[in-house]
Amino acid sequence: MQFHEVRFPASLSFGSVGGPERRTEVVTLANGYEERNTPWAHSRRRYDAGLGLRSLDDIETLISFFEARMGQMYGFRWKDWSDFKSSAASAEPAFNDQTIARGNAVQDAFPLLKVYRSGDNSYARPISKPVLGSVRIGLGRDEMKEGVDYEVDVSTGIVTFQHAPEEDVEITAGFEFDVPVRFDTDQIQTSVSSFQAGSVPNVPIIEVRV
Repeated sequence: MQFHEVRFPASLSFGSVGGPERRTEVVTLANGYEERNTPWAHSRRRYDAGLGLRSLDDIETLISFFEARMGQMYGFRWKDWSDFKSSAASAEPAFNDQTIARGNAVQDAFPLLKVYRSGDNSYARPISKPVLGSVRIGLGRDEMKEGVDYEVDVSTGIVTFQHAPEEDVEITAGFEFDVPVRFDTDQIQTSVSSFQAGSVPNVPIIEVRV
């Protein structure tokens, strides 16, 4: 995977628009009923970074970042200001925000997850790009200590314990995270005069699977 572990400037992603995208195949039958299916187990996010640009300095920063990624060639991290932590938007991440697994006394490595719930339904989203220093882990009701009880690979989102958690113990986590993305274009078009008049370039960003 061609990926740079660097975050798109958060000051430029603030103000952008975007969010999750699903792919649903809908077939309308002769009797008017529908059959719906999806080939995607996970949603994919799209953004437009152009709306976060506010000055000529921002454009210069964008172009430098774009050139260093060689357009669509290399992926990078993106802070989605509408959804970037395990807790509620108004709270700080806590070690018991998300239940990511239960111990079996054998397995010692577990991926981070964020669960979205509505009514009786839920969706578990894999978190592959946690923010360095933000991950907190708990076993049962006790918070563990990073570097002593566990390690976190911030490039994959895998938490590895020094010792496999005991049978049926609840493994919880709290964290901030980025979205793995790439530019969805090999061309950035800017106009200094139009930008000063309020026009901004279109800078499409798309999530990548890692």
